Amino acid sequence: MSRKLVIRIILAIALLILIFQFFTSQTKIEPVHIDGKTMGSIAYNVKYTVDNNINYKSKIDSILVSLNNALSTYIRDSEISQLNQLQMIQGPSAMFMDVLKKSEEIWITTYGAFDPTIGPLVNAWGFGPSGKPNFLDSVVVDSLIQYVGFGKLLFNQDKIEMEPGMYLDFSAIAKGYAVDLVAEFLEKKKIENYMVEIGGEVRVKGNNGQGDPWKIGIEDPLVSKQERKLLAITELSDISMATSGNYRNYYEKDGKTVAHTIDPRTGFNAQNNVLSASVFAEECVTADAYATAIMVLGLDASKALLNENNIDAIIIYSEGDEIGAYVSQNIASAVNFVGDINQSPVQ
Repeated sequence: MSRKLVIRIILAIALLILIFQFFTSQTKIEPVHIDGKTMGSIAYNVKYTVDNNINYKSKIDSILVSLNNALSTYIRDSEISQLNQLQMIQGPSAMFMDVLKKSEEIWITTYGAFDPTIGPLVNAWGFGPSGKPNFLDSVVVDSLIQYVGFGKLLFNQDKIEMEPGMYLDFSAIAKGYAVDLVAEFLEKKKIENYMVEIGGEVRVKGNNGQGDPWKIGIEDPLVSKQERKLLAITELSDISMATSGNYRNYYEKDGKTVAHTIDPRTGFNAQNNVLSASVFAEECVTADAYATAIMVLGLDASKALLNENNIDAIIIYSEGDEIGAYVSQNIASAVNFVGDINQSPVQ
């Protein structure tokens, strides 16, 4: 073999190595990571890959501040607080109307299991801004449930009105909507790979920068707040996931436990064997609201609801001394349970 040929072969191999390294570096990019607090003490995490590593934290924080000013019952002069105080507001913001219309849609499809007019009951049970735990009897509940019912709201683009005594609370849908707002901002910036997580509600697109799906955990609902342990890991792309459960928001008083999931149809805490519900949808706002509805409806009614509306979910429920999982067939391949659990996929 001639010297020139050997040199050519070496140069060709070197060129191939350089090309391989170039494409490898293009497919494995360290994501930009932004975190912070919103809605009071709720943590958020945003990861995305972009060529120039530009940091959008100030823009994201601005979006979340605008959301809080529209939807937070903890801010005295927010739009929702003004409505709750005056029973009427004029010129509602686009954000407020978006959430109100989505709430109406899901109130209808869940047969009232999701209802943001549940505010009077949320406050009375001790899960509102005052945070004072209470045990309510049927007399008190009956006196409050008359103010609950989305159908009692009157609204259009110019004005929102509700009856005296009503109180709107978007806490069961606001985090999901916030996730969507941030995700849509990233998409407008032509970002193809991202993960947006706010208080456990998540929306992902593309891959994690290493060419793999985003890995999102589902917590074990039977483990204490302090321990926190994963029950399952999902591998997701181009979808949202929202989880609702009673394992983080509850209180104990006089030896009794009261969970935050209240059935707007009865006024009392939902009584069923569902421990947590993780719902998958294109928009996180939809997943968030349906997850709440499942916690209210219980396992059997939720199965019917999911089938009727073509929604996928993982429902963790108690089964005697064990826990079981109902897993929609469409997402079963993306779920890896890391503990012993009885699985019941959709047929």
